[in-house]
Amino acid sequence: MVSGVYEEGVDVMSKIVITGGAGFIGSHIAESCVEDGHELEIIDNLDDYYSLELKKKNIDCALKSGMARFVHGDVTDLDFLRTVIDKDVDYVFHEAAQAGVRISVDNPFKPNNVNVLGTMNVLQVSLEADVERVINASSSSVYGKVEYLPFDEMHPTQPVSPYGVSKLAAEHYCRVFYEVYGLPTVSLRYFTVYGPRMRPDLAISIFTGKMLNDEPITIFGDGSQTRDFTYIDDIVAMNMRLLDTNRADGAVMNIGSGDRISVNDLAKNLKEIIGSSSEISYAETQRGDAKHTLADVGLAKELIGYEPSVGIEEGLERFVAWYKEILE
Repeated sequence: MVSGVYEEGVDVMSKIVITGGAGFIGSHIAESCVEDGHELEIIDNLDDYYSLELKKKNIDCALKSGMARFVHGDVTDLDFLRTVIDKDVDYVFHEAAQAGVRISVDNPFKPNNVNVLGTMNVLQVSLEADVERVINASSSSVYGKVEYLPFDEMHPTQPVSPYGVSKLAAEHYCRVFYEVYGLPTVSLRYFTVYGPRMRPDLAISIFTGKMLNDEPITIFGDGSQTRDFTYIDDIVAMNMRLLDTNRADGAVMNIGSGDRISVNDLAKNLKEIIGSSSEISYAETQRGDAKHTLADVGLAKELIGYEPSVGIEEGLERFVAWYKEILE
């Protein structure tokens, strides 16, 4: 299925392909691409991991510009990718993945197939097409076991979930394709991204929806576990910056807020913002969940001038305002 057309007579800056462009992060990057005047091909397999209706709305955010086209396909299909990533493509944002730490524990084969084989396919086709750069979406899940905080890029990588293992393997393939084959690649380790259009199965989305209805919420574990939550605008800004610099080629960089909050405090802050009377209960810790995450963003600051711009309080307020708006 192909939908969307390019607006004739419009000058474009670069031709960009984004895999996983119907997802939360991918769709925000897609919007930014068309706003900046780039010609865009959005690839997504529309996996039913969560609502297809939400994914189609995400795609429409970019398609309405007239500068984007949607192509239904899967990164695990090498021949398909060759029909989209060709010699006309300048950059590839690789956002497609089987997300979800917990789902990877139940089925480790799917994230390996999508996140490892899929990444290899994207890299191989990008190499054949001589693209200028592949920007790969990685994850703080590659760190896993904590030896010290904050995590810098030299921290040992001992993932505690199959998802984390698959993202680490994808990073290494990106590095090898740069070092061995000369394909410019950058991997960005995202730290718990949140914001408008975020996946409905993530804690902030779940908590907000229930708190707006004063329904009880459940925290897995005792709530003392901490997360470095990163607002979507900061993620998008750093992806777009990589279109303009080669200083980070071959690198792996943390993109986080550089701050952390416990899940208990997260729930408390949301209750205060919403004015909710939701009660909190606790359940057994989920397998594969990391205990703590916190990003050292010094390398990203040095290489691409990264400065986190949205703190957790402001980010939560923005998210709640958006969530209320879509309910109206």
